[in-house]
Amino acid sequence: MAKEIDRYTYRVTWSEEDQEYVGLCAEFPSLSWLDESPDNALTGVRKLVKSAVTDMAANNEKIPEPISTRKFSGKLMVRIPPEVHRMLALQAAESGVSLNRYISSKLN
Repeated sequence: MAKEIDRYTYRVTWSEEDQEYVGLCAEFPSLSWLDESPDNALTGVRKLVKSAVTDMAANNEKIPEPISTRKFSGKLMVRIPPEVHRMLALQAAESGVSLNRYISSKLN
């Protein structure tokens, strides 16, 4: 179980509102752990995730796949207003690259 929870995406950040560090897990957005220490905030949220995964497994619930192990196609479909599409196409043409390459460069 420990190895599985190690694959999740954790983050510790400062909460100005709470005046403490907050430990978060991207795959479990409803879970968080507040603590005065960033190390303890990370340890706390990891314990919560472990407990949640254990409970989900016991109840035959679908356990979130870690982002780190997911396969991504590289394709992204986005709807934008026609005027934005036109502007991007013009900027791509002026840059001498395809629209796809131009937009991809802007996302990096």
